[in-house]
Amino acid sequence: MYLVVGLGNPEKKYFNTPHNMGFCVADRLAKLLDCQFVKAECKAVTAHIKVDGVKVIVAKPVTYMNLSGDAVLELCRKYKVEKGHLAVVYDDTDIPMGKLRIRSQGSAGSHNGMKSVVERLGTEDFARIRVGIGKETPMARIDFVLSQLSDDDLSTLDPVLDAAARALCDFVHGTPIDQVMQHYNTK
Repeated sequence: MYLVVGLGNPEKKYFNTPHNMGFCVADRLAKLLDCQFVKAECKAVTAHIKVDGVKVIVAKPVTYMNLSGDAVLELCRKYKVEKGHLAVVYDDTDIPMGKLRIRSQGSAGSHNGMKSVVERLGTEDFARIRVGIGKETPMARIDFVLSQLSDDDLSTLDPVLDAAARALCDFVHGTPIDQVMQHYNTK
């Protein structure tokens, strides 16, 4: 089975903010897979589907960003997610707006949601899909990531959100993460 978790904040006021890119990608992936978020479990809302006979769960934690690891850990335990079958997608201010970075493992960097996931899982050994939201701004980082995106920013992000969802679709169809990286990482 595969578990894909998009990180974000559950309240509607956060919908079009840079910090909710994980939720945006999870929504697009669910649409590509033709499944809906209908189940509340393990501190998340989830969509379930079988892909090529394999169970796939797409999840959006409702814990708020900084406690995302609680939901990821509970889902991993409940569904006995195997190593290599977890992917977490989230925003990254260290990557330029509109760029995509996929890695098979690595540190959490400065992202508090990922710090929570790494801490709760006790490992950095899982795939991560980072949506670049970095840009020059006079705002403090926390103010920026929780601010509403401009129409121009949304236009810039739209193709990368689609690419991230397609990359995750390939992943849950069994494409090794290294191949997904080679195909989708942007320079």
